[in-house]
Amino acid sequence: MALLDFSRLRSAFEGELYFDDSTLHTAQRAVYATDASVYQEMPVAVALPKTVEDIRALIDFAKANSVTLIPRAAGTSLAGQVVGKGIVVDISKHFRKIIEVNAEQKWVRVQPGVIRDDLNKHLAPYGLLFGPETSTASRAMIGGMIGNNSCGLHSITWGATRDHLLEVKVLLSDGSEAVFSEQTIADFTKEIREKQIKGQRLQSILAGMFGLISNPIDQDLIKKQFPKPTVTRRNSGYALDALVRNFEKGNINLCNLIAGSEGTLCFVTEAKIALVDGPPAAVGVVCVHTNSLAEALHANRVAMGYDPKASELVDKYIMDFTKKHNVYSQNRFFMQGDPAAMLMVEFWGIAKEEVEQKAAALIEQLKAKNLGYAYPLLFGDDANKAWDIRKAGLGLIRNLPGDTQPVNLIEDCAVAVEDLPAYIEELEVLLEKHGLHASYYAHAGAGELHVEPMINLKTSEGKQQFRDVLTDTAVLVKKYNGALSGEHGDGRLRGEFIPFMMGEEVYEMFRQVKRIWDPDGVFNANKIVDTPPMNEFLRYGQDKPSPQIDTVFDFSRQEGILRLAEKCSGSGDCRKTELTGGTMCPSYMATRSERDTTRARANILRQYLTPETAANTSQEIATSMWIW
Repeated sequence: MALLDFSRLRSAFEGELYFDDSTLHTAQRAVYATDASVYQEMPVAVALPKTVEDIRALIDFAKANSVTLIPRAAGTSLAGQVVGKGIVVDISKHFRKIIEVNAEQKWVRVQPGVIRDDLNKHLAPYGLLFGPETSTASRAMIGGMIGNNSCGLHSITWGATRDHLLEVKVLLSDGSEAVFSEQTIADFTKEIREKQIKGQRLQSILAGMFGLISNPIDQDLIKKQFPKPTVTRRNSGYALDALVRNFEKGNINLCNLIAGSEGTLCFVTEAKIALVDGPPAAVGVVCVHTNSLAEALHANRVAMGYDPKASELVDKYIMDFTKKHNVYSQNRFFMQGDPAAMLMVEFWGIAKEEVEQKAAALIEQLKAKNLGYAYPLLFGDDANKAWDIRKAGLGLIRNLPGDTQPVNLIEDCAVAVEDLPAYIEELEVLLEKHGLHASYYAHAGAGELHVEPMINLKTSEGKQQFRDVLTDTAVLVKKYNGALSGEHGDGRLRGEFIPFMMGEEVYEMFRQVKRIWDPDGVFNANKIVDTPPMNEFLRYGQDKPSPQIDTVFDFSRQEGILRLAEKCSGSGDCRKTELTGGTMCPSYMATRSERDTTRARANILRQYLTPETAANTSQEIATSMWIW
């Protein structure tokens, strides 16, 4: 890429812009070189826009200079969605306004940098909340949740972000503003005619999308090639299936497409989202202790017949990491014996007695089927402590010693609930064939377990395993007509496998969608479609000798300072605010700047100490560490 001239953009830009090779700018770009995934690539620039006009200026600059914009919120994406050689546009610092609450109609209008849990604290006096809840809800932002179509622990009750997205205000790839919401087909086609004389990108989008989803041949192909209807978690490619379902009801809602599009189609500046009533007074969790993973999954099928509000799994791998943990060891008070897996089934009721009746009915059925050996029922703070163990899943298993670590790879595959026991049984055999073991946890009630195989990505063998395991798993998921991505998205991890999963014709439709919305690649290029190979641009080089680093402090218990820095997965716990996250990183709380997070410090330290990056950035980063 030719050297970009940012001088004119800089003179009119109200926010922060980092683009040159100076110490500070290089360090800022290095901080944004990765997210919560295994990928790493130095961006050409980082922008923290302050106004919508700043974003429009970035779009004009990107189009004129053939560079892509990478929208970023909290940076907790797991498939490399916000990693790339473009301009990272971080909206988390300045786009944090809750604009309007309509309690009577149950909706709220927000900017994309509003944090999910902070929003719900604001909504608490109204008795309302935004339902979808990722395990990162204390820092995940509405913009990122739209981009990934996030759902989370209670998805069987509250659905995904797409189900709540009523309206979005966006900037298109020509810099023009548009607002999308649900319309009748008649109103939609009328708008196409009215916009025709304007010649802006909007008319091309409306006409192009109508032509795509109104074609009966394409509709049939989409229905045939997408996951089967009982797979509720489906986040692969662009959501043409959601558009077709709505079209058959007489409506078109392009919000359905924008949710899950990973910032590749437009830039969201405001969102109107539907709210739900908070849970009733009584909420209880049955913690079903089982002797095997398979037993827990069969218990899950039974539990789903009792209309639970959540049904989540935690395996022995995760539970074992809580035993000596300074916080989570105290949360084990309810555990009996040494379960191989635990199914957490939540029930709601007007009164505690109603929850107890539902729980008793489930427990009686489980005992009759010889599923489980202990069934404690928890309420209130006790239940919250148990849920904390489940939510801490990936963070806990990151404490594994050595270079073999859990990787986000096949953690997002989803099948129908009735297929989950058979799918996991075959997956265990598949991983054994590759000589790997894994942790299994999360959304059993939605047909999606987060399966984290343990792979050493610092070796050539591990890098190849990374590809081979996903290749073989894709075949297995397709056998069950499931989704390769249930909630974490394709990004640059799974995009390469979409043609296999859905067929070349549907994949070409996805490419057509990208061309309709963004023919110049202004927004987040090479995500979902036309992605680079999935095992390139990894955080780690392969087969490099581990550097021996002398330190004043003793890090031997953590296997050295480098391995300690590598423990940061990038999940962004250090971005919690004082509103809902409790005491965390005080410097970030004061500045709201990524560079002041613990995550940023770990990333900059890791890049400086890692041999393969040292030749490119070590001097600049080393100097910047003195500044920080």
